[in-house]
Parts: sequence; C-alpha cells; structure tokens
Amino acid sequence: MAKTQDDDVKRPKSKLTETAVWLLMAMLILGLGGFGVTSFSGGVTKVGGVGDIEITTDDYARALQQQIATFSQQVGQQISTQEALAFGLDRGALQGLITRAALDNEAARIGLSVGDEVVATELMAMDAFKGVSGTFDREAYRFQLDRINQSEAEFETGLRRDVTREVLQGAVTGGFAAPAALTDTLFAWIGERRGFSMLRLGEGDLTTPLAAPTDDALKAHYDANIDRFTKPESKRITYVSLLPEAIAKDQPVDDALLQTMYQDRLSEFVLPERRLVERLIYPDQAAADAAKAALDAGKSFEDLVADRGLTLEAIDLGDVTAADLGAAGEGVFAVAEGGVAGPLASDLGPALFRVVGVLAAEETTFDEARETLAIEIQTDAARRLIADKVEEIDDLLAGGATLEDLARDAGLDLATLDHVPGQQGDAVIEGYPAFRAAADAVLEDDFPEAVVLEDGGVVALRFDETVPAAPIPFDQALDAVTADWQAETLAKALSARAIEIKSGIEAGAAIGTFGIVDVTPATARDGFVADTPASLLPAVFEMAAGDVRVIEEPGFIAVVVLDTIQPAATDGDEALALKDALAAQAAQAIAADAFTAFSAALTAEAGITLDEAAINAVNTSLP
Repeated sequence: MAKTQDDDVKRPKSKLTETAVWLLMAMLILGLGGFGVTSFSGGVTKVGGVGDIEITTDDYARALQQQIATFSQQVGQQISTQEALAFGLDRGALQGLITRAALDNEAARIGLSVGDEVVATELMAMDAFKGVSGTFDREAYRFQLDRINQSEAEFETGLRRDVTREVLQGAVTGGFAAPAALTDTLFAWIGERRGFSMLRLGEGDLTTPLAAPTDDALKAHYDANIDRFTKPESKRITYVSLLPEAIAKDQPVDDALLQTMYQDRLSEFVLPERRLVERLIYPDQAAADAAKAALDAGKSFEDLVADRGLTLEAIDLGDVTAADLGAAGEGVFAVAEGGVAGPLASDLGPALFRVVGVLAAEETTFDEARETLAIEIQTDAARRLIADKVEEIDDLLAGGATLEDLARDAGLDLATLDHVPGQQGDAVIEGYPAFRAAADAVLEDDFPEAVVLEDGGVVALRFDETVPAAPIPFDQALDAVTADWQAETLAKALSARAIEIKSGIEAGAAIGTFGIVDVTPATARDGFVADTPASLLPAVFEMAAGDVRVIEEPGFIAVVVLDTIQPAATDGDEALALKDALAAQAAQAIAADAFTAFSAALTAEAGITLDEAAINAVNTSLP
C-alpha cells in the first residue's frame, strides 16, 4: 500500500490539541446528526415531494444506489458516488422518483387503488420469496425484508402503490395507434434500396507519380505541423520488475513430468484424420432420396441448400472426425474432397454430407512437443517463485528500501522510462495494463509498492519528475515526417484526381474507363460495404439517380455513381412484418411521449418541492 512520510512519523499530542480534536468531533457529529445522514432517519426524512406524496431520503438513497449499480455494470467497473454525480445519475434517480410520486398523488386524488387480493397475488409470484418447493415461503419473505430493512407493512404498501401506478400508466398509454401516413413514410424510408458503382482511388490511379520529397520540403512540413512531431507531457518513472519470462529459462525441468504431461494431453498432439463437412438434413428418407437423385441429374448442392431455405453457414459442421459423425462417419470419410455422401443416417434424420476439405492426420512427437511443454513448466515455476517474493518485496519497501536496493539485493531489474498517462508506450513493461494503471495513478510523494502483473510478474515504481511536452528534433523525427508528408501529399493528389474523374463521368465517360469498379447492386441504409467509412452510405442515400460524388475520409477517397433507387417492396411476408414492427414501435413512441406529457402535467398541477440540502446530505453520505 502506497504510503506518505507522515504515516511513519509519530507526533506527541498536547492536552490542548486533544481537547480541540474532541470538540471538533462533537461538533461534526451534531452537525451530521441533524441531517440524519447515517441512516437517513434523523432530523431530515425527505428530499422533496409532489402534492401530498413525500419522497423520502431512503427512497432517494435506494434509487441513486440502483442507478450506480446499473451504470457500473454497463461500464464494467464500480463507480463512486462522486463519479455518479458527475455523470448526472442523481438527476436521473430523482426524476424517476418525481414521476412515481406524481402518479401516486394522482391515484390518491381520484381514489384509484388495488385490493388485497391483487397485492397477495403479486407478492406470491415473486421469485425472491419462494422456498425450495417453488411456492411462497413466509420465512423467506421475512428474511428478504430484513436484508433491505423494511417491514411487511411498508413493503406491501409500496407494492400496492407499484401495481396502482401500473394501472394508471396503462390507462394513459394503452390504445395508441400509429397514423398510417407515419408508418408508410417510415417504411418507405427504411425499405428503400440503392445500387451504386464505386471507384476507390489509390496511388496507382494517379496519372503522374508522386515526386520524392526534398530536404527543404520535409523541413517545411515539419515546421508547419510541429504539433504532430511533439512528445506529449510525460511522467519519468523509475521501476524495478521481475517477469516470469526473465527467469523461466533458469528453472529446472523434470523429464518424467514432461512425459506425464504429454500423455495426459495426447489428444492435443495426435490428431486423427478429419473432414470439413456440410450436412443437409431432410425430414424423411423419400425427400433425401429425391434430393440425391436431383443432385445426380446435375442440380448443384448450393441449389439443394437454397431449396431447404438454408444457407451454407447454417449447415456447416466445421472439421469433424469419423467418430463425430457416428453411423455416417464411414460413408463420409469414403468420399473424396468435393464429393457428396448419402443419404446417410444422422441424429436429426437422413442427410446429404458434402466433403469440403480433407485434413490429414497430424502427430507431434514427444521430442517435438518437449520444448513447448518445458516452457509451460518453467513459466509456471517462475510465477510461483515470483509470488513467493511479493511479500518480501513489500516488507523491504515498508522498511525503507529503495528501488535501487531491491535491484541490488532482491535480483529485480531496474529501469527508467517516460510514461504518457493514458497511452501504451513501446516499452515491454507498458504492455501490462496493471503497470499502466499504476503509472497513471502514481504521484510525486507516493512510496513504491509491489504491483502484481497479469502474467504473475511483479513491479514497483517511483515517480521521478514531470517531463514537459517538447518537439522531437527534426533528425530524430525524419522517418515520421517523411511518412506524414507522403500521406498528406498523396491525399491531395488523389483528391485532385477524383475531381478530374468526376468531371469526366459527368461529361459522359463511363466510370469503368478510369479503373476497377466495385458494384453494389442494392443496399439498405443500414447495409455494410467492406473497407469503407461510415459516411459512405449516408452520402449515397442523399444522391439522386445518376449523380456523381467524391467521398473523402482519412485514408479513403472514392468516386461514386448512383445507379438505381429501388422503392421499398410492399408485397411479401417480410414487407408486412417490417410494416407491423414499425407500426408497433411508432405506437410505443407515441405512448411514451403521451405518458411523459401526462406525468409532467400532473407534477405541475400538484406542485413539486425539493430540499437540495437534504439531497446533498444523502449524496455525501454514500460511499
């Protein structure tokens, strides 16, 4: 654990100092007690309200903690309350409580509630309260309520309100339908397809080769773009490390253990003959026989797959052994590459099997595998050796040893590097996330501590000084300057060439006369075109038929001609399903908007009060 010098210095206290400390602590306890921040049950019990419904401090604390838990799960790491406040999660939690309170207030105003039978039904259906028999268990019910510090009456009152709110919300949001004009417009927009031709430009498409840069041109480029050739501010860090790979080769190896490992993992080193197989299953023998007859008559295997409404990916079994195929194994393995076996029995019915490839048996002898197995044993031994040294390293550091002492006395490697926070540098040690995290966090006054790395290695580091940002000398940056000049010069030349080609096409020339053209017959707005920027398809869908456009992004320049605009298909099951889905989504969006407006109107009519001091007290009390 990183320490500061003050942690190791014991200072005598005077009676006056002790008295002052106790006085300050008493004042602090009284102040916090007034806000009730420890259990949210002191002098302040609510953070606000809507109409006659209060929003308690407990409600707000639970809602904020739930928001934090959900967000932490989404980002993959636990965030603190202060980080949650920075992200605005407190506002989201509070807004949800305000909406809930507004609905409760309105339900009370109009006398809407659900009966005990409904509450009981909901309660008994909750999985959290079921016992081993799968039915409601009162002891489990009491146990779970004790964990969240709620009485049965409080929980059941809250449940009644929850169900009542659902009834009220359902009354507001139910029955909405999307206007036909809206659905039709969305369907036409989403279902439209476009076909286009695209000429991607590279250096080979230039009519004149790029000239080699002169020294003056490179120096001018360096001066004009000095920010590209400047080292960012960094931390100069001294560190000691002990990595498994550094000491693994020195660990002893037992040949008997190697032999045992080889035999235990024989299936990794001795692989039987395998086949890359596709399996096309039929519902009965008659259908499979008819398919085989069609295949023998000249029909392609791909057509048989299409007739079944499948794709080649759906019937691919990958590489399999004869044993994997069961009863069909012998027949399949008797067929040469490219051949079709069957119909043969399979677990799912009669099937045709196409052999896509033949993989010969492979055997790695013990002598061939020995080095690989030895490295595994040595690396594992090195990790255990390092793990045993971690406590020793921590003890030495706690006793005042320097990194230089560790390098001399404990056999660790000593080195220095300039680390840019948030970046992975070229040094091997910077390839470890644990090292980068420690280097990002280390401060000037921190004492070194042992950090265990992902592969079992250990490192300890020290912040030496801040290295200010500075330009890389021209001679040292020459290779980078040359590459950057060439990339920028090529981009300008290709841009100019693209404009020439665009003019030629608009004058009547075919796009194919300028180079190799990629043709996309039809694609949707959310389609995919390999190795193209995200801006390509939005640009294509802005064009009119016959338009020509130059698309430029870093590392990509192309001339595009829009060939066809295909309106959305209105017939067929797929079109009807899409239209129904759009209508449902639009109806949900309209209902959500109506509910938002309804809850806002309820809040405005009932009146809202918020106690910012109480809210802040809860915020500061959470970890």
